[in-house]
Amino acid sequence: MIEIKHLRKEFDDDTIPLKDINVTINKGDIISIIGPSGTGKSTLLRCINMLTEPTSGSIIVDGQDITERGCNLNEVRKHMGMVFQSFNLFGHLTVIENIMNPQITLLKRSRQEAYDKAMYLLQSVGLASKVFNYPDELSGGQQQRIAIARTLAMDPDIILFDEPTSALDPSMIGEVQSVIKLLANTGRTMMIVTHEMDFARKISNRILFMYDGEIYEEGTPKEIFENPKKEMTRKFIQRLSSLTYRIDSTEFDIEAMNEELHSYGEKLLIEAERLSKLLLALEEICINNIASYSDTPDILVKIEYSEKSDILSMTIKYNGEYFDVNSCESKLFKLLLQEPTTSFAQTELKDDELGYQHQIIMSFKWQEESK
Repeated sequence: MIEIKHLRKEFDDDTIPLKDINVTINKGDIISIIGPSGTGKSTLLRCINMLTEPTSGSIIVDGQDITERGCNLNEVRKHMGMVFQSFNLFGHLTVIENIMNPQITLLKRSRQEAYDKAMYLLQSVGLASKVFNYPDELSGGQQQRIAIARTLAMDPDIILFDEPTSALDPSMIGEVQSVIKLLANTGRTMMIVTHEMDFARKISNRILFMYDGEIYEEGTPKEIFENPKKEMTRKFIQRLSSLTYRIDSTEFDIEAMNEELHSYGEKLLIEAERLSKLLLALEEICINNIASYSDTPDILVKIEYSEKSDILSMTIKYNGEYFDVNSCESKLFKLLLQEPTTSFAQTELKDDELGYQHQIIMSFKWQEESK
């Protein structure tokens, strides 16, 4: 469906985000593009959609080289949608207008046809009640779901996602990922630039690892995440490793976890003070409260660090009695919750793949003291 040959992009300031890209994307492929920041991932998507004009090389879509002069790009884009990290909704238009207008303008649909299509898609992404709201009245997760619905309204064969969850609060990422997972079953070709490695692993049939402006290594999710062949891929995957703990007893060895977490922090250059805050939260929530409610607690803790956003996060999933984070009695923990660099969200889970009922997500940013 898409064949890219010797694609190169140079900017006027002499930066070269893409050096020599060669890849074939087959119909129905779901490809996640991963790699360090600044390696050309987003530039590649923008070139494929010709929002950024390549310096040289060719992009052949269904037999047509879309980089050639005279190519009708509007016609090409009717079949190729793009979802941006910053949503790109029109603030002066309502939700329904944001989805209807491109259909009327580009596909020449009647207002009734465009409205019916928009309503169907809003129902499919769970936002039919937001028809007449404006974008600034919605959460980031809701805005991104609207942006996806707008893209789907054009009936694209190919959808390009440029870091669709990177601008979202951690508590909203799941709702957008769920919509994208549903799309994965529709047979559309999808390319996703993402820093969410678990998501990439679960949704994709192919992974492209980009480094220094090239596709450094590609393979199946199993090949890239479990057995990468090349050195830089191995280093990248190792740095993204997360820590997972199962707490099934009030006698859980918190000291052993403390040691492992600090080793993890040293490897990723995470500040000791921030790790201590996470440990305080983990011990107060999991050990002193949730685990104390039952002789057989069932708690799953996952700790991750995002180098791109510089956020240390902790996801706690558990079964049993619901626990309200705000009810913690520890004075130190209450002070921690009030810090501007700490955020949390707690939700009820439905159809969790591991069968958990409740979830708490805490994020810890770092703010250096002004000198």
